[in-house]
Amino acid sequence: MAMMTERAWSAPAAGGDVLTQWSGILTAVAPELAGHAQAVRFDAETGQLDVVPDAPAYGTKLRWTAPKLIARANQQVKDANVRTIHVLAPAARTTTDPTTAVLPAGPEPAAPPVPGPVRTRESASAGYHRALEAHRAVRAEPPVAPAVAAAIERQDHALRQQREAAVTDVGADLEELRERARQKASSVDVSHARALKRLADERAGRV
Repeated sequence: MAMMTERAWSAPAAGGDVLTQWSGILTAVAPELAGHAQAVRFDAETGQLDVVPDAPAYGTKLRWTAPKLIARANQQVKDANVRTIHVLAPAARTTTDPTTAVLPAGPEPAAPPVPGPVRTRESASAGYHRALEAHRAVRAEPPVAPAVAAAIERQDHALRQQREAAVTDVGADLEELRERARQKASSVDVSHARALKRLADERAGRV
């Protein structure tokens, strides 16, 4: 290499081979793209290979198969050292020499969207967790303080005692009424018996 540099010789560039052998590289990896994607420029210093598809759909397919195309190019072309494939804006296929082709400027189509990670409750945002905690705080019943619970228990016990006392008093009143009724009935029976005896005595002339 030093001798070549001193004598102003240049090493054979692999870029031309990559461009001229592109059709075979493409056919070996993605036959459905054959004739629909043209390699137009190769930068040996950066290892970037520029490719122009016929249509956006072919450009998307090129991006998906780029790793395989790079591996095939480096395998098929010795010392190619292709590192990246840059898909340019779609253009109509031409017969221009790919080593000297000049492409019209144009925006590069956007790469296909990559699905993001699935959101779960654990990976949700901080705002979601704050809203969830607030919702739980509203729905949850506040705990009862021990002093309040004791006061409620004492009140319930007092009410039960009052009800029991009221029932006892009513029972006593009823028993008293029954006793009075029995006493009155006995008094009436005695008076009636005395009246009947007096009547019998009068009829017998004993009075």
